[in-house]
Amino acid sequence: MIKRLQYFNAVVETGSISETSRVFDVQPSSVSRQLAALEEELGVRLINRNTRTVSLTEAGQTFYSYSQHIVASLDEARRTINDLQDIPKGKLVVSATVGYGEVVLLPLINEFRRRYPEVDIRIELSERVKDLIEDNIDVAIRSGELADSSLVARKLQNNDFILCASPEYLELAPELNCPQDLTEHHCIRYGYAGWQHWYLIGEELEKLSIGGGLEVNTVNGQKQLLLSHCGIALIPLWAVASELADGRLQQVLAEYRFSPQATPTATYAIYLKREMVPPKVRVFIDYLIEKIHGNKQEL
Repeated sequence: MIKRLQYFNAVVETGSISETSRVFDVQPSSVSRQLAALEEELGVRLINRNTRTVSLTEAGQTFYSYSQHIVASLDEARRTINDLQDIPKGKLVVSATVGYGEVVLLPLINEFRRRYPEVDIRIELSERVKDLIEDNIDVAIRSGELADSSLVARKLQNNDFILCASPEYLELAPELNCPQDLTEHHCIRYGYAGWQHWYLIGEELEKLSIGGGLEVNTVNGQKQLLLSHCGIALIPLWAVASELADGRLQQVLAEYRFSPQATPTATYAIYLKREMVPPKVRVFIDYLIEKIHGNKQEL
């Protein structure tokens, strides 16, 4: 359809089918066939033809104004798309969990915007796993295994789960000398699907019995309960690094390795597998790796 409109516009502007054929480097018969097909599709004659000249019908004059606009809009769209392939610009939609988004992602956004001022960022923080296609997500920050072969995952960092609590809680709590003592403590579970259990990772994997009846569905929720002296939580190191540094929280049983899953987990930047990765996606993920992992890689 677009090719027919281009031929039609050129015939109007040059006043000649043969001249249009030279412009597009095709046979005059090809131009004539495309014009005839356009008229048949519209159900109206657009051009009066004779051996030397062409002229517009009344319907052709009306249609030409619309056809000009359609072709011009298409050309502008193509130029815009080509620009997007060269310069990071346009709207970038990023999805992340509340905890990772608030603790790790959001503090990095200001510098990214200074580097790439033509990228408009929308950040969606939710515990719901969103579909990149259905929800129009450019980059999703997720933990766990990648099962969908239409997606690409780049590792940002290990989650490195630790056990910690506030000094105020530990001062009044029962002794904690080994993982088995957790049955006597108030343990704050993370309500993320598949992450409610606590595992001790060693030569053999051991699922731990833990005490308490407190569960919250965000990592930041766990942290707030820890800071309120409610108990012990199994939580990613990145979520509590500053609180450990300033003494508001304290790691316990540091000589052991723990995980909420049967294997250690990591956090990844996920994007759609495609032949050409948009520059806005490429530079954003490179930037995250540079700032978080300290090892910039190329897509």
